[in-house]
Order: sequence, then C-alpha cells, then structure tokens
Amino acid sequence: MEVISKFDFHGIFEECIPFGSGHINDTFRLTFRTDAGVKHYILQRMNKNVFTKPEELMENVSNVTKWLKKKILEYGGDVERETLNLVNDKDGNPYYKDRSGEYWRVYLFIENATCFDLVESDNDFYQSAVAFGHFQRLLADYPAETLHETIVDFHNTVDRFQKFQEAVKADVCGRRDKVQEEIQFVLDREGLAHTLCDLQAEGKIPLRVTHNDTKLNNIMIDDHTGKAICVIDLDTVMPGLSVNDFGDSIRFGASTAQEDEQDLSKVSLDLHLYETYVKGFIEGCGGALTDIELEMLPMGAILMTFECGIRFLTDYLEGDHYFKIHREDHNLDRTRTQFKLVKEMEEKLPQMKAIVEKYK
Repeated sequence: MEVISKFDFHGIFEECIPFGSGHINDTFRLTFRTDAGVKHYILQRMNKNVFTKPEELMENVSNVTKWLKKKILEYGGDVERETLNLVNDKDGNPYYKDRSGEYWRVYLFIENATCFDLVESDNDFYQSAVAFGHFQRLLADYPAETLHETIVDFHNTVDRFQKFQEAVKADVCGRRDKVQEEIQFVLDREGLAHTLCDLQAEGKIPLRVTHNDTKLNNIMIDDHTGKAICVIDLDTVMPGLSVNDFGDSIRFGASTAQEDEQDLSKVSLDLHLYETYVKGFIEGCGGALTDIELEMLPMGAILMTFECGIRFLTDYLEGDHYFKIHREDHNLDRTRTQFKLVKEMEEKLPQMKAIVEKYK
C-alpha cells in the first residue's frame, strides 16, 4: 500500500492480485473504481539480482516507449494498446524506490488481450513474428547507441566462446572428461562464433534496438481479432542485432522438441514453422532491414542456437550456478538439444536461405 500510494492512479483502489507467468519480476494487477467504471494497472517489483542497474533499465524503457508512442500516433494507431504505457509516480518519475530499496513500476493494463505461453496454432507464431518485425520497423531510426546495455555482452558470441574455453580449462567440477564430444562440437565451430560479431565490427550489419527475449508470451494478442497488438517485457531492450532477435525466436519456436528433451531423435527444425515466422517477420519489418540483414537471418537462427548451447555447457562445467536445474545433468540435456538443432540447421541451411529469398 505504501507503493500504491506513491503512484498517480485514478479512482478508488479495490484490489491487488498476483498476475502473469513471469519468473523474474513480481507482478500484480491492480483494480481501481472510477466514475467511468473499472480501470486496471500492472504493478511490478523489479528483480535487482537480475537487473543490477534498474535506473538505467527504466531510462531505456521510458525512452523507447515514448518513441513508440510517437510512431504509433503518426500512423493513426492506438497508443494505449499498441505499446506499453508507463504510469509515473507522484514526483513524475517512471519508477518508485521504496524504503527497503526495492524498485517498482506501473503500466496501464491492456484490456481484452492475452499472452500465450505455448504456440497453439501457426497463426500465433505468425502473429508474434509480425509483431517483433513491426517492433524493428518502428525503432529502425532510433539511435540504438544511446541505450544502456541492460546485460553487458549478452549476445556477444565471441565473448561466450572465450568464457566457455575458460570453463573447460578450469574444470572446477571435474566434468570435462564426460563431455568431450560436446566440447569438440564447440571448438570445431570457433569461426561460426565470430560470424555476426565480425560483420558488426566491420560496419556491415547495423546496430539496432533489439528486444532480446522474443518469446511468444511477450506478445499481446487481441482477444477478438486474433492479431498481435503489442510487444511487452522491455527489460532487455538494448543495442543489438536484428538477426539475433529473429534467430532466438526460431531457436525455440521452430524446434519440434522442448529445450531439455532427452530423446534427441525428437529434436528437429520444423521448416514449416520456420517459413511461417520468416513470412511474418519480414512482413512486419516493412522494408526496414538491409539486404545483408535479411541474408543473415538463417545465420542468426544458427548463431543463437549455438550460443545458447555454449551457455548451457559452460554452466554445466561450472556447476549449474546460472540456469535453474531440476534433475542431474539437466544443463547437459539442454546443451545436447541445442547442438542437435544446430546440426539440423546447418544441414537445412540451403532451404532456410531459399525461404528468406522467397519473402524478401
């Protein structure tokens, strides 16, 4: 109630309930009674353990959502439904820091729209692709370099490769001998790790505003039309590469198996789902990406899958301190699914490129 009293709400407070399926922040839905009826808000306590610089994070969110609102107004869209809207505290700040040092923020609640944790139809996946592509289009001329890095070197695959090599050398848990095949898989692809980083360093791929968590459940889908209307969860919005946002969607959205599937015969790249996403993403981008970005979309899928596998294997070698595990060798199972998917993508690369050519 201390926190609620500090924000600029309208109406009489009625209810505060836990909301959503997120694992990082604590999220609540607030209900207020106004003369016009019920009004809802989303209240979140930010996780300082994950996001160690909440002021910088909120500066990113505030600036990006202001930009999005400007762009949405330009094409006659609905700014209350097509982007997140921050509610300031009573001092005009986009967050409130309570007496115990916790950081809180409030968004307008988007009514009559739903987030889905799992793909229930091709249209769900297509709509998420359109939404994340449109996100790229709206932010295409935003000065990405002015944003803070919420997580430094998050998709720096070269840095991930180096940290992996250090973990292999240290072998703090004595697990190295058990995973020689997986270690060799990574070492054989050192050149792959450099692909996108080198293109960016040479100025051949532009720095963009990227979302960096392009899961289906970070899209609001309108309950009546079935169309995606809003990209949410902007905590990891920072400078990055558009092909990485695309690639991470393919990594988990176009795989035929769960991320920790133990039966590798079930792990494959579904080219139909891949094509569904390519079509939607390119359509959503509306010509905002360069030719080389479009050309590198398949490589983005391979790189994000490879990088994620490296991260799982590194964590396994270091004692499972980063990713939560629910069984012995859980991170090793995750590693193997990612590497199986990388092999699949390498074998299907000609088809993946042809599909991009079809829609670019």
